[in-house]
Amino acid sequence: MKTDMQDTLVEVAEAARALGHPARLRIVELLLKRHVCVGGEIVEALGLAQSTVSEHLRILKQANIVCGEIERPRVCYSLNPDGLELLSDWLRPTIEKVQQHGALCATDGPCNPQGVSHE
Repeated sequence: MKTDMQDTLVEVAEAARALGHPARLRIVELLLKRHVCVGGEIVEALGLAQSTVSEHLRILKQANIVCGEIERPRVCYSLNPDGLELLSDWLRPTIEKVQQHGALCATDGPCNPQGVSHE
């Protein structure tokens, strides 16, 4: 049986995977600038095939990063604050922990986790 924490980690992993492609990051940046975009505008801005952009949008929608609203005959896309907040809520404390403990691994040597808990 999965716990709420395990479910959250699965969702965070899906969001991170969805953002793990330069074209999808470009879509997010475009939606940040324009707030709402019609699918054709995204295709034009990225200079990719419509089918390629559709696949990237499908992945972003599946990860709740983007939502699409049908306004016949077009689909208007925007960022989903809930999906981005989930990722942010996980990243923020992780970054804070790293900043508190400093760099644990030297670039030219082994890790030195003296007295550092990874919980």
